[in-house]
Amino acid sequence: MSQVHYQPLNLIRLPIVNKLYKDFYPAGKAKRDEILWVGESPQGIVCCVRFKSIGELQLLTGMLVKPDFRGQKMATHLLQHAMPQIKQKPCYCFAFKELEMLYQRAGFFTLHPQQLPHDLQQRFERYCNSGKKLIPMQYNAQP
Repeated sequence: MSQVHYQPLNLIRLPIVNKLYKDFYPAGKAKRDEILWVGESPQGIVCCVRFKSIGELQLLTGMLVKPDFRGQKMATHLLQHAMPQIKQKPCYCFAFKELEMLYQRAGFFTLHPQQLPHDLQQRFERYCNSGKKLIPMQYNAQP
């Protein structure tokens, strides 16, 4: 496996990430007001995740690993490298059921939807009402 380097994305490269989303995760689209972390190999960007600020909180969203690179712990490494961002302020995510364990290993714990802050609760309900089967989770910042 090629060496992968993980780092925050320079926003000038946003079109490259959006091409990746268009190709492999059409529901996702990076925006200029988000913080993005990427994993990059000599073949280009192979994984990415976005952090959307919502008031005093942040929502980890849009985790994507290119299909050819799945099963190689790319998402785990990306989350480990993005920990400085995750720990900046309360961090939540809406995980697909099959990824719950991935996020738990990264320090997130599962919530009941009613435990979400109001702004996130409404967003979560909208996503679920659109047919997505998601689990709300929050990062547990260890002292």
